[in-house]
Amino acid sequence: MYSAGILLAIAALIGWASGDFMIQRVTRHIGTIKALFFIAAVGAIGLAPFALPHFNEMFVGNNLLILILAVCITFFAAVFDFDALHDGKLAVVEPVIGLELPIVVLLSIIFRGESLTLLQVLAIIVIFVGITLAVTQRKFHWHRRIILEKGFVYAGIGAVGMALTNFLYAVSSQDSSAIFTVWFIHTIIALVCLIILVRRRAARTILDDIKKYPVLILAMAAADNVAWLAYSSASTYIPISITTAVSENYIALALILGVVVNHEKFRKHQYAGAALAIIGLTMLAFISPQ
Repeated sequence: MYSAGILLAIAALIGWASGDFMIQRVTRHIGTIKALFFIAAVGAIGLAPFALPHFNEMFVGNNLLILILAVCITFFAAVFDFDALHDGKLAVVEPVIGLELPIVVLLSIIFRGESLTLLQVLAIIVIFVGITLAVTQRKFHWHRRIILEKGFVYAGIGAVGMALTNFLYAVSSQDSSAIFTVWFIHTIIALVCLIILVRRRAARTILDDIKKYPVLILAMAAADNVAWLAYSSASTYIPISITTAVSENYIALALILGVVVNHEKFRKHQYAGAALAIIGLTMLAFISPQ
């Protein structure tokens, strides 16, 4: 079961890396809300036949509350992430992204009673350091001016929000089922996005966008939904902290895709960071469960 969990978490990192790569292209063509709508709508429609038989699980324990919180926090985190990139400098904002991993680990230990071996903790630390180096484009100096940067504050709040999102996806999957969790959250998000598009009078162009970029939109939506389903499923086999540590390596894979496909240039410490993250992932893959 541990091996199955690791493999699912690896599937999630591949899905997120390729999904983010395509999301970047799609948002440039049709905008953020439409891209989010297509991702959520494909999940809502595609997973419905498999998720609806689990509908009663929504009312088990506090699962409905957890699902509603997951939907709300997903939007909350997205808003602050966009504000961080809009108002902050990349050199200030990017190093904060890696905070998501230790936050999820802490939440898992406190609220789910998870425990890790010394080797697992070491591997997670290696991954955290690697991810932080991989996403930091410039030398990062910690001083008062950076702490007061608006983008830094927004990015910090966004990191907390995304950590809570990952944690709630995993908790709901453990308490009910992964497929219902992903379906419910994506269905509500699709409806909310549709309402926003209708209010902006942009819903009428949805079909035009599908005709213009059918393959790109479908591939993006499929990759992202597979990633969330794989992540949620992995958390039912292995601890949430390990699931997150493995899947967060999508950042390193995204860097590699940027180099190979977009011919982007990165600094030496970023390559070192990607290598560290992969080493940490390999350590977790071969560490036996407790």
